[in-house]
Amino acid sequence: MAYLYVKALHIIFIVTWFAGIFYIVRIFIYQIEANDRSEEEKRVLVPEYKRNARRLWLGITWPSAVLTLIFGGCLLYLSPDYLKQGYMHLKLGLVALLYVYQLLCHRMYRQLQRDEYRYTSQQLRFWNEVATLFLFAIVFIIVLKSTFDMLWGLLWLIGLGVVLYIAIVLYKKIRKKDENSTT
Repeated sequence: MAYLYVKALHIIFIVTWFAGIFYIVRIFIYQIEANDRSEEEKRVLVPEYKRNARRLWLGITWPSAVLTLIFGGCLLYLSPDYLKQGYMHLKLGLVALLYVYQLLCHRMYRQLQRDEYRYTSQQLRFWNEVATLFLFAIVFIIVLKSTFDMLWGLLWLIGLGVVLYIAIVLYKKIRKKDENSTT
C-alpha cells in the first residue's frame, strides 16, 4: 500500500515540476520582450516578470524537482526489479538529461534576474519545446516498455519535433505580420 502512495506523490510532483518547467521559459520570453516596450511599460513589466519567475522557480519548480527525485528514488527502493528493465535505464537517462535542462534553465533564470539578456525570445521559444520532447519521450517509454514500440515512439518524437519547429516559425511570421499591420 505504501508503494501506491509514494507512486501517487511521485506523479503529482512530476506534474507540478513540468508545469514549472513549461511556464518558466514563457516568463523568460515575456521578460525579454518587455525590453522592447516603452520605458514606462518596461519599468513595470520587467520587475513583475522577475518576481513571478522567482516565485515559480524557487517556490514550485525546484521543490517539485527535488520531491520528484525523492519519491522516484523511493519507488526504485520499494521495487528494485525496475532497475533490471532496459526501458527503465533509458527513462532514467532521459530524466537525468531533464535535470541538466533544469540546471541550464536555472542559469538563464539567474542571468535574467541580473538583467543579462543573452537569448532572443525566438531562441527561447525553441528552448521551451525541449521540455515537451522530454515529456513525450519519458511518458512513451514508461507506458510502452518495449524496445520496438520505443523505436516507433522515437520516430513520432522526431515528427513532433519537426511539427513544433514549424509551428514556432509560423507563429513568428504571424506575429510579424500582426505587428506590421498595426503600425
